[in-house]
Amino acid sequence: MTRQRPGYCDCPMRLSIFSRLFLGYITTILVLGAISAYTVLRLRQLNVEAGIIFKVDQRVVDLKQKLVDSLLSHVGSEKKRVITGDPVFVGQMVSSQKAFEEYLSEVSQIVGTSSNRDILVRVAADWAQYLSLVNEEMEVSKTSRSYRKSEYAQGKEEAVGQVLEALKVLENSYLRDIQERMNRIQETAGSAQRLSVLMFAAAVLIVILGSLVNTRSITKPLKVLMAKTREISRGVFEGNLNIGSPREVAELAGAINIMCEKLKKVDTMKSGFFATMSHELRTPLASIKQGITLLRDGAGGPIPDKQKRLFTILSEETNRLIDLVNSLLELSKMEAGMMPFTFARESIQSLIRRVVVEMTPLVEAKKIRIKVDAGDEHEIPPLQLDRERILQALRNLLGNAVKFTPENGQITIKAGRRDRTMEFSMRDTGPGIPRENLETVFEKFHQSPGQAPGSIKGTGLGLAFVKHIITAHGGKVWAESEPGQGTTFLFALPL
Repeated sequence: MTRQRPGYCDCPMRLSIFSRLFLGYITTILVLGAISAYTVLRLRQLNVEAGIIFKVDQRVVDLKQKLVDSLLSHVGSEKKRVITGDPVFVGQMVSSQKAFEEYLSEVSQIVGTSSNRDILVRVAADWAQYLSLVNEEMEVSKTSRSYRKSEYAQGKEEAVGQVLEALKVLENSYLRDIQERMNRIQETAGSAQRLSVLMFAAAVLIVILGSLVNTRSITKPLKVLMAKTREISRGVFEGNLNIGSPREVAELAGAINIMCEKLKKVDTMKSGFFATMSHELRTPLASIKQGITLLRDGAGGPIPDKQKRLFTILSEETNRLIDLVNSLLELSKMEAGMMPFTFARESIQSLIRRVVVEMTPLVEAKKIRIKVDAGDEHEIPPLQLDRERILQALRNLLGNAVKFTPENGQITIKAGRRDRTMEFSMRDTGPGIPRENLETVFEKFHQSPGQAPGSIKGTGLGLAFVKHIITAHGGKVWAESEPGQGTTFLFALPL
């Protein structure tokens, strides 16, 4: 059975970053394309309506006016012929008749509805009636017989009036059609404008939301990876990343988890090495210390004073080396979770006062002032503590402050209640710590910058002890500093 890498989700539905961006762009293009297609469709509808107005309706109205003009021209020429008898006007009548019939034929080809065709049939019939009366009168006038001109005039006038009336009805029909089409164009344009604005707003909203979701799905896992790398830089090697998407980030998370597993093994091996070496070194160092003490005390015979001074220096350095080995062994036990803690109700004020008294010789040697404001037991009740471990943490913090505080400087110690915790702070007037080193000062073997030239460097284990002790008590510890403004070390413990 294949073991799946931690933090990696082998899920075919997970999209890669490229796929997410590509789908986002395609979605944007499709949305904009839909808006453009809708706009083109509406414009085509408007063009169709406008084309009917110009090609049909307006054309019929124009031809109606030409029909009227040619009819009136024919009527005028016919009346002049009747009065004068001049054959010239007959030619004009023929020309007007030809024009009228051509216009009528053109209108007949355009008109589509049955009602309008019925109107044209009436026009053609009345026109034929009119021409019949004109031709009949012309024939009668050639016989030199007298006839009733008024009867012919009345008949022709009635026929012309009916033609004009029918043409007016036809014109009104197409004018109404033009108005209706214009109203539809206006309504269509208005609705298209409103809907286009709504579609555009919806498209912008969809694009923005899609971009936010897409971007967040990429940036959020990256922020998790950044936080994890910061944890790794602080020495936390827990491979607990579980990122399933995007696919590239999931694979990177899996690689980081594998790296954390290997780093954790290396760190465990290192801690085990230090613990083993510390344990193995204690016995020979104790033997060396005892041998130096015996030689210094004259167990091998009398020795000169100069050699006694050398043995004294060797004994002190051996003690220092034994203390370092013991510290390494103790820290290794803490890191492995093997250091026992004995908790009991203790007053933090009494522990602070005890550590200050212990450090008095060192403080007075450097002429340092210590100001203590630890409150009282009414403000801070006794806490559930391991007395010796908290004393160890306080000694390390105060010793560190004394080391970095120059002569005639000041150390301020405060303890107070904040919400449901007790907050302790120790501020010195030393050179301060750069901001980028505020987190690494609690790592083992870290040497804080800013020590005075020629001063004895520590082991770099004191603050590491403080962090492990305070963390084991369920608290947290941190440092605040600005270069040249001193440093404040703080820790908080639950009440």
